[in-house]
Amino acid sequence: MKIADVETANFTVFAPLAGITNLPMRLLAKKAGCGLVCSEMISSNGLVYNSGKTMQMLDSVPDEKPLSVQIFGSNPQMMADAAKIVEQSGAAIIDINFGCSVRKILKSNSGSALMKDPALARRIIHAVRQAVSIPLTIKIRSGWDASGMQALAIARLAEDAGIDAVAVHPRTATQGFAGKADWRIITAVKQALSIPVIGNGDVNTAADALRMRAETGCDGVMVGRAAIGYPVIFSQILAAAEGRVPPVVTDGQRIEVMVTYLKDSVRYLGEALACRMMRSRLCWFVKGMRNAAQFRNSIRFVASETEALERIRQYARSIDALPNP
Repeated sequence: MKIADVETANFTVFAPLAGITNLPMRLLAKKAGCGLVCSEMISSNGLVYNSGKTMQMLDSVPDEKPLSVQIFGSNPQMMADAAKIVEQSGAAIIDINFGCSVRKILKSNSGSALMKDPALARRIIHAVRQAVSIPLTIKIRSGWDASGMQALAIARLAEDAGIDAVAVHPRTATQGFAGKADWRIITAVKQALSIPVIGNGDVNTAADALRMRAETGCDGVMVGRAAIGYPVIFSQILAAAEGRVPPVVTDGQRIEVMVTYLKDSVRYLGEALACRMMRSRLCWFVKGMRNAAQFRNSIRFVASETEALERIRQYARSIDALPNP
């Protein structure tokens, strides 16, 4: 897939997920074959005002390139200034969030709220486009009703304003992640635009990814929640697309990935912060596995990398799937 002058290794994209797609998680996706990884959404205000925590969200390493960094906000000049900071950080692509429907984001007139205000949306896109030279994309929802007309309107507006690709999550702003994604809206947006369109929503298996491409004609397939703790889905999608049998991941391999995530989190975030996060995040990697509840209870208070590794070893022994941490 090619977005302006950025060519990705393949058509798969790891969706920007707030609080989840940090550097360690993106590295897992990349190692599993993902073509393009995206940062979690980053506040334009935080970047412009040089917030330490916000600036840390721009941390990247060569192994994850190309990286798309998603920003959100409602002030055109602030968004343009933030985009300059992102470009200077070495990101390959800047994405503008038009899809978040969390109340706090909507109250600031950001995210999905922009789909109600085409005039402001146009000003923001124009300001950011004028500020940076790297490719610019947007991620949208269906809009505020199920018709998809707002998605079409914003997508056309965005292409006219210089956007290089559009990602479409065809659920309404009020749906959140409930109900079923209406892939017909992806089809409609793809047919209306000449730039790449990336489909998102209800891609839970390799078969889903191939079906989305076949039914909608989309250029790329974005995977979100299904890849959390299970990045092998990207390898499975690529295998299926090439006519190969998708790899079957063993319990032992899933535990190896969990260990890698733990170690990378400690390396890039520091032991104290990483281990606090691991108390909930390691649970993602054992979803659907035997004795998962027992493991979840065992990591509730882990405070060091050594302790976390020991809990993982204990769990692995309980299911006869020893890793090599």
